Amino acid sequence: MKNKQLLAALLLCLSASVFAQDYPAVKQLAQRRVPWLADKLVLKSIPAENGKDVFEITTPGKEVRIMASSPSAAAAGLNWYLKYYCHRSMSHMGDNLAPVSPLPSIKDKVHINTSYDYRYALNYCTISYTMSFYSWKDWEHELDWMALNGVNVMLATMGTEAVWQHTLERLGYSSDEARKFVAGPGFTAWWLMGNLEGWGGPVTQQMIDQQTTLEKQVLAHMQGLGIAPVMQGFYGMIPVSLKEKMKIRVVEQGKWAGGFQRPDFLVPGDSAFTKIAGIYYEEMKKLYGSNIRFFAGDPFHEGGISKGVDVTAAARTIQQTMLQHFPGSTWVLQGWQANPSGALLAGLDKSKVLVQELFGENTANWETRKGYEGTPFIWCSVTNFGEKSGLYGKLQRFADETWRAAHSPYAAKFKGIGIMPEGIHNNPVIYDLMLELAWHSEKTDIKEWIKSYVRYRYGSDNAQLQAAWQGLIATAYSSFPQYQEGPNESVFCARPTLEDKPVSSWGTRKRNYDIRQFAEAVAEFMKAAPKMKDNATYEIDAIDFQRQVTANQGEEVFAGMVAAYRKKDLAAFKQTSNAFFALIKQQDLLLSGSRHFRLDTWITAAQSMGQTPAEKALLVKNAKTQITYWGPDNPETDLHDYANKEWGGLMRNFYLPRWKMYITYLTAQLEGKPATAPDFFQWEKQWTMQP
Repeated sequence: MKNKQLLAALLLCLSASVFAQDYPAVKQLAQRRVPWLADKLVLKSIPAENGKDVFEITTPGKEVRIMASSPSAAAAGLNWYLKYYCHRSMSHMGDNLAPVSPLPSIKDKVHINTSYDYRYALNYCTISYTMSFYSWKDWEHELDWMALNGVNVMLATMGTEAVWQHTLERLGYSSDEARKFVAGPGFTAWWLMGNLEGWGGPVTQQMIDQQTTLEKQVLAHMQGLGIAPVMQGFYGMIPVSLKEKMKIRVVEQGKWAGGFQRPDFLVPGDSAFTKIAGIYYEEMKKLYGSNIRFFAGDPFHEGGISKGVDVTAAARTIQQTMLQHFPGSTWVLQGWQANPSGALLAGLDKSKVLVQELFGENTANWETRKGYEGTPFIWCSVTNFGEKSGLYGKLQRFADETWRAAHSPYAAKFKGIGIMPEGIHNNPVIYDLMLELAWHSEKTDIKEWIKSYVRYRYGSDNAQLQAAWQGLIATAYSSFPQYQEGPNESVFCARPTLEDKPVSSWGTRKRNYDIRQFAEAVAEFMKAAPKMKDNATYEIDAIDFQRQVTANQGEEVFAGMVAAYRKKDLAAFKQTSNAFFALIKQQDLLLSGSRHFRLDTWITAAQSMGQTPAEKALLVKNAKTQITYWGPDNPETDLHDYANKEWGGLMRNFYLPRWKMYITYLTAQLEGKPATAPDFFQWEKQWTMQP
């Protein structure tokens, strides 16, 4: 009898050790984030279902056993258990991962599968607006979050600087000349998209080497977690100076927003195209290996010039060159504005193309273009532009549109769901929902789904929190029909004017929801405070929600200030302008209470990336320029304040002084005194250069 018991115990131990060997990177993730669960976690591989990912969760004995078809599915299964049984979660805006004991048991096996091939993440812009100054610690947290949310394909263009440097050196550039082509880390995204070159630089060799090392760490981590990287392909973008060194056929691309000179487009079919692309891909392999399945790169992005180019033939050459160097790879194209054009898609082997319906919260190009003329596509949302502060997200539309695409005549080409925010350090509810939708087999009712979100976001089923969130999804997170690019902007952040203008050129200050109803929802949320002490996610959201209430109040006070000026009522103008200043100061005090809403968090990250005083100064200038006048050095730039932020420190040191300059000017006018209008551009530029 004893021998039988001993044998059974040995078999149990052997079984557990075998299970634990599967998906070691996911196990390590658990050890980093939820060590209280990791020792009980058993991971085992099972086959995919119909070629698609699947996971199962059971709790035999004291174990939590996750059976999954890939590392990505295993991490998603772990997150499902954390969210829906432990009421725990990670996010970009605080983690709720406190220990749970005893571990919740599951009565019946949980079986979840997906109908999609891809769960995609990141916009080029995210890598600059959010991740410009990420350390490895930041990236490790980012990738752990991505894995838990089931991401299996992610844009990873960090480290492309070295690929270009080595390519240009082989074409006769000096090291210094090559580095002048590269943009600074605050502006890398728009360099890679062919919108500008060199802005934010010149970068140093140490900065390029640092990004290369970081990219290698990121790629190794992604591989273990089952996340395929989307790397930067060669699509014809070259420095404008290259035509001075080589005899080549180019199409000059003119100017981009704000007046930036775009890089040239090297015409595919020119003999130099094959040579340069070959060198580029050779250098890519040397640095990052040959196991790359996805490449991004968009010719003629945002108004690029294709006149005189046979776009169909050019696209065919770009893809064939890519496939020659990386057989079987997929070209990932942004479905943004008129791109990719029908002429471009006509030249491609569409089985090796993936189009991103980028702006799904406002567009349905997948439908109007008949599944992008029969091309595999994924449905994504941008939601946030410039990583602006603001609560916003058409949650029910996300659920409805993905369901509609999956049950449309183009369902066979609908391959996945993704998140493509320009900045991701905001609105955590959006990203959780979007990536979870890939695992839903039924249409999602947001009023019901949000109840679970509240439980795992705060670790509480508090009735006041639940009621508050029903109010939030009826207001700031409602799926109103109006077109809107990103969150509602705050007048506090506007370059001062009495005109009813957006803060950024393509933004909006209009509230497409009832601000009174929203304020009532936030007030209900605040009532839970006594029961939510030391709850990090609650405190972060409380600050963010109150920030939005104050920003909404700012619009009303601003309207009163404008009315007083136009009536030439000096006393009323002084009273309302002082009230406006008081709100900005109040906002600054509120936001300074959390690192998630402070200027110094951004600036410190930039400083920390530099190794020398000169590098630190350059990086801080990148950080400050991006969030203020953006660039170029052109007073007429329409990019100023594109990436405005309601941040503690920025409110009192940038926005408040700027508004005071203007109000002083207007007050002098009302008093009949001589006054000169402020030169905001020169003042903003000077601010970016201050220590």
